[in-house]
Amino acid sequence: MNDYVELRLSLSPCTETHTDILAAMLADEGYESFVPDHEGLTAYIRKEDFDAAKVDGIIAAFPMETTFGVSHTVVEGRDWNAEWEKNYFKPIVVDDMCVIHSTFHKDIPQCTYDIVIDPKMAFGTGHHSTTSLMLRRLLSMNLEGLKVVDMGTGTGILAILASMRGAAQVDAIEIDEFAYTNAIENVSLNNAHRIRLHHGDAATLAGIRDIDLFIANINRNIITADLPAYTDTLSPGATMLLSGFYEEDIPVVVEAARILGLEYADHTVDNRWTSLRLTYNPLKQ
Repeated sequence: MNDYVELRLSLSPCTETHTDILAAMLADEGYESFVPDHEGLTAYIRKEDFDAAKVDGIIAAFPMETTFGVSHTVVEGRDWNAEWEKNYFKPIVVDDMCVIHSTFHKDIPQCTYDIVIDPKMAFGTGHHSTTSLMLRRLLSMNLEGLKVVDMGTGTGILAILASMRGAAQVDAIEIDEFAYTNAIENVSLNNAHRIRLHHGDAATLAGIRDIDLFIANINRNIITADLPAYTDTLSPGATMLLSGFYEEDIPVVVEAARILGLEYADHTVDNRWTSLRLTYNPLKQ
């Protein structure tokens, strides 16, 4: 089965801001799931991807004053659904319109949109601020008949909601093979037949065109590097929703987008994480 390294980082002092920043830095190095608490952060990465030197580098580059305690153990492959059921994943309701739960949950609240997610390890369940921000965006928009891309789909949760809300076609792309397999399972659980899943990176976008709505909840560095490939898929007037970074990163992303004909529309914020909305006007390039 899939073996992971469980990395424990104890912080003193420790605040939610400390653990959010640390999780973002670890995500850039391939860590897949994070369990914060009042004393620090527990993070998980595939055993073959673990590099202690990179952990030391993150600690050295950490931008806030704190003292670190570090340890790690190998976690042998197991039934990750059972682990989430026992420890982490609880049902979540977004804006009283959408409930996200797993197959093992009972007494599920009734909502307009009912999404079933069986996460294998770490990929969006709606609890993290970036995912919930994007879910709220999709719930507030008219998606009827739109062609959508969900870049870095993870569990497939955003693609599934877009399909439920009437998108005509959703291309959902995931680079991680394990996450891609999980997304296939979740799409099937929700009978989301209008979703086409692709295993790959931004190169997978070649040939995908005339997109009305492009979603990417990844991180700032990947987004800014891949924005030209994202933009090549868009129809004039299309909307791009970006998340996975902090509010203070917005100027960097907006500047990278501006030269491609993407204009700032607005942004929302939750716990310093942001969701940025851009509109595409190719005449402004």
